Amino acid sequence: MSDVEMDNGQLPYDPDQNPEEKRAVRREYRAIHKNVEDLQQNLKDCTVDNLTDAVKRTDKAFYKVKNTAEATLDSSVLLQLTASHAQMARSLKSGSGAFDIDDYIAKLVTFMGGRRLDGQNPEDSDADDALLDTPLEWEQIGRRALAKSRRVPVVGFMLGPLSIEQKKRAPVKRAKFEKNKADERKPQELREEDIARSVNETTKNVVTLETILTETGQINLFKFVINPMSFAQSVENMFYLSFLIRDGKVSLDTDEEGEPMICCCEQPTPEDHDAGLRKRQIVFELDMATWKRAIEVFQIKEPTVPTREASKMKIGNKWYG
Repeated sequence: MSDVEMDNGQLPYDPDQNPEEKRAVRREYRAIHKNVEDLQQNLKDCTVDNLTDAVKRTDKAFYKVKNTAEATLDSSVLLQLTASHAQMARSLKSGSGAFDIDDYIAKLVTFMGGRRLDGQNPEDSDADDALLDTPLEWEQIGRRALAKSRRVPVVGFMLGPLSIEQKKRAPVKRAKFEKNKADERKPQELREEDIARSVNETTKNVVTLETILTETGQINLFKFVINPMSFAQSVENMFYLSFLIRDGKVSLDTDEEGEPMICCCEQPTPEDHDAGLRKRQIVFELDMATWKRAIEVFQIKEPTVPTREASKMKIGNKWYG
């Protein structure tokens, strides 16, 4: 047996605790949790004894906790009880110790002789105090105050000076901003004929490559897409060719010498796919080094796909490329 034991002689941690006992502990904590939730929802009817009973019930259940899962439930219930106690403390109101300003003023006025009880009608509870015509005797409250302090009251002790001159806020003069009409410019107006209607370049170039490949027949992949004058257009040609291969209009295969060859073919039908035809996708990397190596190995002097002009877009009187 371990040296660390609880007061009741049991181990604080027992991984081989009886499952039935563990389930009973969890049921007890769930019941306590539900009870505390009900107390929080009806906090007005909740008393300190109710929360105290819940704490005692939690302490009793903790003696059977021997695993971390049940210890977590115990801490959750304690946090819930703490929040309930704090909420109850905030809702308490101690009205007996509150200072009643109206009652204080009434007693102060009575002390200075400002009003007296109507002795003629002592039994009439609704009778109000009869006000005296004499002024208030401030000397009485003054003598009482001087008995507590020997400091001479000065003007600075009062709330502000005796005569207050109301300060008037000077109007703020703001300089009027005058716009120079010569500097005003209207935004450029665009008309429908000023905006050139752009054609889908991708679709147009895909059709162009299909037409060229139909005329040339079977050809080496690099000799077809590589443009020795422009690396960018070589990448574009590879991009446009991928659409034709995806749609099944162009086939890619290797010949006996291992060169990649492309040619136009008939587009497969749904019957071909039902017969077992499957699409295959590959990733082809064409970087600057591969582009230069292909020009050198296949001795490409002129592009098979003519060099395209850089596309431009006209907005108003300006062209953007």
